[in-house]
Amino acid sequence: MEKVTEYFGSMVFDERVMKATLSEKVYKSLKRTIDRGTPLDISVANVVAAAMKDWAIEKGATHYTHWFQPMTGVTAEKHDSFITPAPDGRVIMEFSGKELVKGEPDASSFPSGGLRATFEARGYTAWDPTSYAFIKDGTLYIPTAFCSYTGEALDKKVPLLRSMEALNRQALRVLKLFGNDSVRSVRTSVGPEQEYFLVDREMYKKRKDLIMTGRTLFGAMPPKGQEMEDHYFGSIKTRVSEYMADLDKELWKLGILAKTKHNEVAPAQHELAPIYKTTNIAADHNQLTMEVMKKVAERHGLVCLLHEKPFEGVNGSGKHNNWSISTDTGVNLLSPGETPYENAQFLLFLAAVIKAVDDYQDLLRLSVATAGNDHRLGANEAPPAIISIFLGDELTAILEAIEKDAPYGGTAKEKMKLGVDVLPQFSKDTTDRNRTSPFAFTGNKFEFRMLGSSNSISCANIHLNAAVAEVLKQFADKLEKAKDFNKSLHDLIKKTIKDHKRIIFNGNGYDDSWVKEAEKRGLSNLKTTADCMPKICDKKNVEMLTSHGIFTEAEIFSRRDIMLENYVKSVNIEASTMIDMARKEIIPAVAKFSSDTASAVAVKKSVSKVACKYETRLVTELSALIDEMDAATSALESVVAGLKKIDDVMKQSAYVRDKMIPAMEKLRAPADKAETLTAEEYYPFPTYDKLLFGV
Repeated sequence: MEKVTEYFGSMVFDERVMKATLSEKVYKSLKRTIDRGTPLDISVANVVAAAMKDWAIEKGATHYTHWFQPMTGVTAEKHDSFITPAPDGRVIMEFSGKELVKGEPDASSFPSGGLRATFEARGYTAWDPTSYAFIKDGTLYIPTAFCSYTGEALDKKVPLLRSMEALNRQALRVLKLFGNDSVRSVRTSVGPEQEYFLVDREMYKKRKDLIMTGRTLFGAMPPKGQEMEDHYFGSIKTRVSEYMADLDKELWKLGILAKTKHNEVAPAQHELAPIYKTTNIAADHNQLTMEVMKKVAERHGLVCLLHEKPFEGVNGSGKHNNWSISTDTGVNLLSPGETPYENAQFLLFLAAVIKAVDDYQDLLRLSVATAGNDHRLGANEAPPAIISIFLGDELTAILEAIEKDAPYGGTAKEKMKLGVDVLPQFSKDTTDRNRTSPFAFTGNKFEFRMLGSSNSISCANIHLNAAVAEVLKQFADKLEKAKDFNKSLHDLIKKTIKDHKRIIFNGNGYDDSWVKEAEKRGLSNLKTTADCMPKICDKKNVEMLTSHGIFTEAEIFSRRDIMLENYVKSVNIEASTMIDMARKEIIPAVAKFSSDTASAVAVKKSVSKVACKYETRLVTELSALIDEMDAATSALESVVAGLKKIDDVMKQSAYVRDKMIPAMEKLRAPADKAETLTAEEYYPFPTYDKLLFGV
């Protein structure tokens, strides 16, 4: 059997391959570009391109593609072969530095939010040398940025790289004040935990809603859901285990550090977690992971569902964004150390994150906003839509002591006492975990838990990096002018804690009382995409994002429109699918069962003169539900038609929130009730019990 250590990264043009295929001079030049962001000379690019091509061809590749992340939420690629005609009628395989560093895809059909007219087609892709090229399905994939002919960012990579550089600049200023002159760069790193559902492919193909929208638009709960909590961390079924093993192997070949796999809370739900990587690489890897998850599922007769809420009544799927900041010298700036009360540098960076999250709650909320995630946030399975920070008892006590200028004695680490001598003793963590918190400190990182399972992690990290960069800038501006650094540092941390402690909440985020408490504190509760997405254009947000070069003003307004358009289109597709399923499948099936039951009643009464109370009551109830479904379908059809009359995307999103989604809920209620009364052989598609327990 082939060892993991032998095939890990075998399809990646990584440092091992670079060292083996490039001269020392070219390798060092490329490394300077990767590590320090220095410009790449075209002569170096030509050598790298030739080596990359030869390596790829040896691995069986015939094509290359510039792989990018437009604002569609998925990746895009255009494949070109390496072949070039030779004078004797044969072909040679060529790939130049120019082809490596720049591509030219048609930009007209990608969302631009008004940045480009439809007839203006030219766009460029630019190689991101910090993210390794890889081979998949016989093609060399080159991670790239995507911009328009006039230079506007049309993707998620460019703003992410800009946000990382902004945070790097401001963090270096702060670190120099602490005497850290040897630090040359500061990078954020992320480990995104990925939740997903697996369903049988043959059942999936019978559900129009799953095919069209990725979630079930109808479905009554089965007798058993997740209430027994026996699926979470439970024994993994053979079919799923085989899928997971295959998935790991494919990801490991691509250099993706898939580490943890387990059953999640809901039936048919699972999770994969990788080891941390630099943020832009983690974003590329997560996009690739989602793609590979779906492809591998097909081999096993399964479908991988990445929608945030595929099934009503059981937990949806999220993506926990574990975020930290580290120096190139290996120091984690969010690590408290043994004595966090005395660790001034840590406390300042902690204060910066607290202030950033409080000042820019709206940006963090909108960074995870999608039609799918609206179903999940605020339910008793995911963080509420209200942003807050969990710090735990020890850090909260430390900050309170600093705010009050009171002494802090600290707590020695306890040993866990399990009452059984044979079990090993280990130190108890100084704080518990809080799964209800949207933004929780977990030792040496923050876990941003609000991302939806289908989200690109780029959006959340763009705004998180930008907000922290802004606060670090404010801190550096003050401390660089300080006559007494230590006193100014103490006063700054103290004032930050006092001004922003409202964002710290260590309690139960699922409790209704927290909503009232958060309102008293002045925290935002932006429940839907339509509520929060316009906030990106608020003056304070525009000023901050443009001042750090994360976005231009035009790019900000375009992103608001693109995301709202996505929201409107997604829900409109769902509504249209509901109408189609109700008219063509559900109502006819329930009507047929009701008619057959009524016929049976008539026969029984004519033969035996019995009352047939059950059947009569059933037919009466089904008839009422059919009428209710018909009326609700007609009402939804009117709402869908009404959307076409609205041109402004802001008004469209409000209409979808206020009219379309409630109309969809009114149709689903009687349909789900009718499902519970209709004989199984009459119902037109697989029900929840088969989908959730059929693998």
